[in-house]
Amino acid sequence: MSSPFKVACIQNCATDDMPANLARVADMLRAAHAQGADLACLPEFFCNLEPADGSYYDKGYEADDHPALAALRALAVELGLWVLLGSLPVRAPERKVYNRAFVLDPAGRIVATYDKIHLFDVAIKDGQTYRESKGVAPGEQAVVAPLPWGGLGLTICYDVRFPQLYRRLAQAGASFISVPAAFTAKTGAAHWHTLVRARAIETGCYVFAPGQCGVRPWGRQTYGHSLIVDPWGVVLADGGETEGVIVAEVDPARVAEVRRMIPSLEHDRTIVGP
Repeated sequence: MSSPFKVACIQNCATDDMPANLARVADMLRAAHAQGADLACLPEFFCNLEPADGSYYDKGYEADDHPALAALRALAVELGLWVLLGSLPVRAPERKVYNRAFVLDPAGRIVATYDKIHLFDVAIKDGQTYRESKGVAPGEQAVVAPLPWGGLGLTICYDVRFPQLYRRLAQAGASFISVPAAFTAKTGAAHWHTLVRARAIETGCYVFAPGQCGVRPWGRQTYGHSLIVDPWGVVLADGGETEGVIVAEVDPARVAEVRRMIPSLEHDRTIVGP
C-alpha cells in the first residue's frame, strides 16, 4: 500500500484574460508547493472562462500548441509536482472544443487526458440557461490515470451528476477521483456538497474537487467551495468563496479500509425491468 501524500486544490476566478489567469494560477501553485503538496488540482477552464461559447473556438488552440499547457508543464517541472489541469478548451471539429483534462507528472509529461463526457445543457428556474453542447464536443472514454499512490479517475463538473461513471472508475481501479468544476452559484449552493460527498461514499474513493469561484465582469458567478473529501464522505478541506489553496493529507490505506467495511463495489446485481 502506498504511503500518505498531500493534495492541493487551487480555487481561482478565471476571466477571459488568459495571461492574467495563468499568472495567478502560477502563484497559487507555488503556494501549494510551499505547503507540501505532492499533487495539485486545478479547476475546469482555469485558464480562461469566456462570456460566449464561440469564443473558446475562435480564441482556441490545438492541444499541442496550447499556451496554458506549455506554461503548466514548465511549472510542474519547476516545482516537482504532479498537476491535474482541470480542463482546457482544445479545438475540435465543427467549430467546437473538447473540454479536456490533463494529468502531468513532475517531469512535465502528459500521463493521461480525458474529454468531458456529460455536457451541461440546462434551464434553471430563475432564467439561467446553459447549452454547453453548442460549443463543446462530448468525450466518449472514461479514464483512470496512474499516479504513484494509486489510480485517479478523471471527471469534470456536470459529470458529477452521473454516478454510473464514478462506479465504473472505482471498479476499474481508481482510489481517487477528480471533479474539477465551474459550478454555477445557484446549483452549487443546492447540490455541490451533497453530490461530491455522495460520489466519495458510493465509490469508497477520495474525491478532489477544485472549483472556480467569484463573479465575472459579464455577470457569471461560480460557486467555489473546492472540496477534498475522504472515502467515508468526510470533508477534509473546503475552499469557501474566495480564491486560494486548500491542502489535505490523503492516506491510500483509508480507501482499502472503507471498502472492507462496506464492499458495495462487489455487490452489483443484475436488475430486470421496469
